[in-house]
Amino acid sequence: MRKFNVTVNGKAYAVEIEEVGEVGVAMPVVSAPVAKAAPAPVAQAAPAPVAAPAAAGKGEPVKSQMPGLVKKLCFANGATVKQNDTVVILEAMKMDTPIVATKDGVITYSVSEGANIDTGAVLCTIA
Repeated sequence: MRKFNVTVNGKAYAVEIEEVGEVGVAMPVVSAPVAKAAPAPVAQAAPAPVAAPAAAGKGEPVKSQMPGLVKKLCFANGATVKQNDTVVILEAMKMDTPIVATKDGVITYSVSEGANIDTGAVLCTIA
């Protein structure tokens, strides 16, 4: 017999499975649900306010390719950046994704660190 703990739809079960040989089929034996401490409630902070976008027509917008969390702004507002410099680090699905400048110019951010953004959101403009 081999024992496993399995969680199905939030309920934990202790399962024993018998090995019967090469050709046989393993038949699970399910015991009573295992008591599991309820997870502590997770406080969800309100999304950080997103700064107002830069004035329309004042530079080329750099948009997010995916929803995620703005983990890091790599330059200060008003800094000069070069094409392909990483300007924002976006975290999505626990992976950091660099967002790069689309051209040379002066950067103006439209978001702040810690902000949750959607696909297509303007992260900054480069003029």
